[in-house]
Amino acid sequence: MMYSSRRKPVLYFKEDRRFLPGKCTVYKLFGLCMVLVLAATATEDDPAWGPHKLALVIPFRERFEELLVFVPFMHAFLNKKNIRHRIFVINQVDHYRFNRASLINVGYMESGNDTDYLAMHDVDLLPLNPALDYGFPEEGPFHVASPDLHPLYHYKTYVGGILLLTKKHYHMCNGMSNRFWGWGREDDEFYRRLRKAGLQLFRPSGITTGFKTFRHIHDPAWRKRDQKRIASQKQFKVDPEGGLTNLLYQVESRQEVTISGAPCTIVNIKLDCDQNHTPWCLMA
Repeated sequence: MMYSSRRKPVLYFKEDRRFLPGKCTVYKLFGLCMVLVLAATATEDDPAWGPHKLALVIPFRERFEELLVFVPFMHAFLNKKNIRHRIFVINQVDHYRFNRASLINVGYMESGNDTDYLAMHDVDLLPLNPALDYGFPEEGPFHVASPDLHPLYHYKTYVGGILLLTKKHYHMCNGMSNRFWGWGREDDEFYRRLRKAGLQLFRPSGITTGFKTFRHIHDPAWRKRDQKRIASQKQFKVDPEGGLTNLLYQVESRQEVTISGAPCTIVNIKLDCDQNHTPWCLMA
């Protein structure tokens, strides 16, 4: 496969005693709401932000300390780059082993029609170089956390960490395989899906910060990963059956929250496991 190069405002409202002196009335509240609406509309209409909107999808379970750092950091980072975005935390609340690929599939399904591209983004990886491109990957999937920049993984077929795709291209791949319960290997299988779909993979060029391009905030001593390999999870062939077409899940709840002023959507979900096909979904 060939690799090629390619290429904010956050509003704070302080109390204004001239606007809200004394008793608060319905008219004053209405006026404040109009200010907020007009400010939001002005941002939406600003051509500097472009026509595209990113769904930042975070597959998640129990990494709350990392989430408290990640959400405000990424919201500020993307605002500075004039990237319209919504942050989706896809929180697995069932009792099966963690399934990163299925959670990203859920993120695709739950991200709504107002977003037209995805960032498959690990919660423990923060971009430090402002030159990194998070723009619309029109020509093909764009691997932001490329092997020559990622602090841990350096093999040439690696596509994990942070990968941008249009929703059209993600659908062309039938999403990711749902067979990978536990940590790892799902992105290696997805690399082969990209090739099978005939998609060219792009990576950053001109980034001179090397392995200091990202900050990796995961502490393996505190959060040990479930690395047990079982059966066909060891394979690197394309899963011919699985993906968006056989994804089974239930949305337990959906919450709009802010973390240090940064908005995000938390989708609490339960995955379904067909134990006849993937009995290794059960906790080891």
